[in-house]
Amino acid sequence: MSQAPAPRPTADLTEMLATRLPRITLRPAEPRYLEEPRGRYSAPSGMLALPRDTAEVAQIVAACGELGIGILPYGGGTGLVGGQVDQGGAMLILSLERMRAIRAIHPDENVLVAEAGATLAAVQAAAEGAGRLFPLSLASEGTAQIGGLLATNAGGVNVLRYGNARDLCLGLEAVLPDGRIWHGLRRLRKDNTGYDLRNLLIGSEGTLGIITAASLRLFPRPARRGAAMLVVPDPAAALALLTLAGGQIGAGIEAFELIGGAGPDFLREVMPEVRQPFATAPDWMVLIELGLGPAQDPAEALEQLFVAAHEAGLVEDGVIAQSEAQRAEFWTLRESIPEANRKIGAVSSHDIAVPLSSVPEFIARADAALAGMGDMRINCFGHLGDGNLHYNVFPAKGRSRHDYEALRPAIKEVVHDLVHALDGSVSAEHGIGRLKVADLERYGDPVKLDAMRAIKAALDPAGIMNPGAVLRAELRTGVTPRPGGTG
Repeated sequence: MSQAPAPRPTADLTEMLATRLPRITLRPAEPRYLEEPRGRYSAPSGMLALPRDTAEVAQIVAACGELGIGILPYGGGTGLVGGQVDQGGAMLILSLERMRAIRAIHPDENVLVAEAGATLAAVQAAAEGAGRLFPLSLASEGTAQIGGLLATNAGGVNVLRYGNARDLCLGLEAVLPDGRIWHGLRRLRKDNTGYDLRNLLIGSEGTLGIITAASLRLFPRPARRGAAMLVVPDPAAALALLTLAGGQIGAGIEAFELIGGAGPDFLREVMPEVRQPFATAPDWMVLIELGLGPAQDPAEALEQLFVAAHEAGLVEDGVIAQSEAQRAEFWTLRESIPEANRKIGAVSSHDIAVPLSSVPEFIARADAALAGMGDMRINCFGHLGDGNLHYNVFPAKGRSRHDYEALRPAIKEVVHDLVHALDGSVSAEHGIGRLKVADLERYGDPVKLDAMRAIKAALDPAGIMNPGAVLRAELRTGVTPRPGGTG
């Protein structure tokens, strides 16, 4: 296993790098670079580099390699597993926020080329301006950057139809750990010329190189969209509804979100301004979104689905959006749930995936196991279409998450053991970062882990690329866990 460089104080980093990188902006990191959104990881200080182009990124990486300085690639800072948190000033934080250009758009090819610092919202807007759709969609799209989204293989709400970030990328430009630039920014759908470095870097969380630009897949914009909130009796009925919808509507289903009753309840408690479709939150409901052609009526398709599902006992009630504003309200509710969770304060959060047919079994067994551990609230929601659930545990009303700190490791173990038993994943879309390194070691296939370590050692023998993320390394000053954060 490669060893991380020895720790150096921030002042030493500045002095060493300033002489080697005179044109590149180096400055003390502001607080926003030193803490992840959930507040569980923080660093007291750090030094920040802000390159303007790929050549400067290569200069930084080469210099850090020669000087034995660790590099922490920083995107939008929206990650939830601590992969973007500096190691107490031991590493140079490298942010690509100044590299945000849309380099090219090829509408006839359905391709857009963007630099890694471009936000997801900016890429979506550029695609829309060309009459196309970039379908990756998640709540942090105004902040999350393309480089970070690819480095973590982000998911989001449209995976059911369009796939993860990996499926939306045709080519990459990247700086490897030795400072060389890989010019893989191609626009080809077929390129069978050996190992796929693109897919190796996607999902590597900055441990194998720095993504500096990407060729992204675009799609025709759906001519007509529609959405509905449908009340279902339980997760098994929601799964059966997904099968029914697939048979009736086919590829026109863009999203299929399962929402447990705790989500709307939390919104009423801490975000009452969010409008809700039902006076009383049902135990379970589904948000379904359609994107159809000009000759198809999404409202009619959803009504036919409702009738068939109601007759089959799969749906008890529902609201079909009658306008774009109402459709947006449905999505505001769904995308506000994570913020409500943050305000309530989770005891333990879990980004998990299980095979689709195992979703009802997982929820029932996990609920029962946790019920025997104490008085807790569970907010279960997520992307049912691809089996990804956010299964989050919260304190009982009137109590604080601090009351449950001693239980937190046991809660996580119960949930993750069950996920593993059902042949699932303990990290569906958020990545490993630093939070889940031990989980990867516990649940990961040992052959895969050995292969990952071999790849890391081959590409990054000095261990300078985001040491301590994904794979365990001998770290310098460790990230400081702060009591009371959520996992």
